[in-house]
Amino acid sequence: MTIFRTILLSASVLALPTLGMAHAQTPAAPMTDHGQSVGGKPLASPAATATTTLAGKSVLIKYNSPSARGRKVMGEVVPYGQVWRTGANPATTLVTATDLKIGTLDVPAGTYTIYSLPAAAGSPWQLIVNKQTGQWGTVYKQDMDLGRTPMMARPVSPQQEAMSISFENVHGRTAELHVRWADADEFVKVEAK
Repeated sequence: MTIFRTILLSASVLALPTLGMAHAQTPAAPMTDHGQSVGGKPLASPAATATTTLAGKSVLIKYNSPSARGRKVMGEVVPYGQVWRTGANPATTLVTATDLKIGTLDVPAGTYTIYSLPAAAGSPWQLIVNKQTGQWGTVYKQDMDLGRTPMMARPVSPQQEAMSISFENVHGRTAELHVRWADADEFVKVEAK
């Protein structure tokens, strides 16, 4: 009986590290569509959309909306002179059912990622349309750029807590695409071709 107990105790001790390793390798709960939650908990930067219809066809932008939460946004959270994901979490996605002219850039119908290149007040931001899709927002490959176009700026007062993307001044085939956060309102003309 003593030999049986020794074998049973040895087997139990050997099994403990294996059980711990199995638990440690369990993957985390996956994100839902466009990063709305992780493991059932809402993200600090919730998913949002901007939609419009130009020349009878849909244009959609899916992004995650970060908040300032007491931080200095422009120049710090959004650094000047560095490519920014133009949102939070997964890459900001543009889906257009029609060919577009965004600023000076020709954009064929399809799915793209939007980035931006912020600049200090007095210098224009650049809107970047990139052909890579489905990646995390910080994964940027410049060689995949469809192109860049300058944006125009308006001051925001009072400051805007949560970042937003919107289509405004929509008139049949044209609209303005606005990116707003803190004291910045950067925008560009969008036209269905």
